[in-house]
Amino acid sequence: MAQLLGLTLLSLFITLILIIPFIDFLYKIKLRRQNQTTVDLFNKPTPLFDKFNKWKVGTPFGGGLLIIFVTTILFLWSFGMLKISIHPWELFVILFTFVSFGLLGLYDDAKKLVGNGDKKFAFFGLRFRYKFVLQVILAIIPATILYTQLGYSFVFVRGIGLTDVGLLYIPFATFVIVSFANAFNIADGLDGLASGLLIIALVCFLAISYSNLDQGLGAFIAILMGSVSAFLYFNIYKARIWLGDVGSMSLGASLAIIGLLTGRTLAIVVIGGVFVLEVGSSLIQLFSKKFFGRRILPVSPLHLYFLKKGWDEPKVVMRAWLLGAFFAILGLYLALLK
Repeated sequence: MAQLLGLTLLSLFITLILIIPFIDFLYKIKLRRQNQTTVDLFNKPTPLFDKFNKWKVGTPFGGGLLIIFVTTILFLWSFGMLKISIHPWELFVILFTFVSFGLLGLYDDAKKLVGNGDKKFAFFGLRFRYKFVLQVILAIIPATILYTQLGYSFVFVRGIGLTDVGLLYIPFATFVIVSFANAFNIADGLDGLASGLLIIALVCFLAISYSNLDQGLGAFIAILMGSVSAFLYFNIYKARIWLGDVGSMSLGASLAIIGLLTGRTLAIVVIGGVFVLEVGSSLIQLFSKKFFGRRILPVSPLHLYFLKKGWDEPKVVMRAWLLGAFFAILGLYLALLK
């Protein structure tokens, strides 16, 4: 455990050194919000979001790119220098998910950098339906490897035990990865909200991986935790940098992979409970409007509802962190319970 914590500190230190020049670089290439008009996952205008976030115009996004770079380099370095052992296919699953979803998010961020609403650059944009298809394709690859190469075919639920689902594990794992990629993206709407919740979840999964004696996964979690912690220092209210889609998609999908590799199915949902509530509120709103022609909730996602009620942004974030800590403790309890 001391070695893993050392990796966390090293990752935090390196990210802190690099992040200020990286922010300056983002300003230089003008990768920042240029206007007050945004759209949701389904390319619908978000006037309420814009109302509460209009003062954030000019804040650079793309911080996830630095996290991916630092974490990947240190993760690969840890095997050569520290002799950390990991199954080659497990290494591939972790890095493929981490980097590929980041590249998909980076492509979407490029639209904001290159197009910025100009129709002649419309080919840079992706409608959610096409982005969703690409997410599924990217998720099927690690899901298939988990089943065929690493022997994952079971779903573990406390009180029921291990249930071998066979080939159904592939669509199940695909669903989990895509769901958390989008849940994280939705939750990344307030300064420090998603990154703070991620650190809480990673602490729990570090404990679970350590109890499972999974040294390789533990190293990845420890390094990622350090880099995200350094990023969070500059992401809390009022944020100097945002993750961007490159970060939110990568980190959300990676959180799902981490949960799947621990083999604790229920723990993924419970530890990531706030992310589940965020995406759940958006889905409820979507289906109620589509099938019933009206909204069940006044506004979604959930964090936007509390802003509408008059809560200050830091108040929403801090209480979400507290709720996330509760879910994390509950999920850790269920995962470690013998």
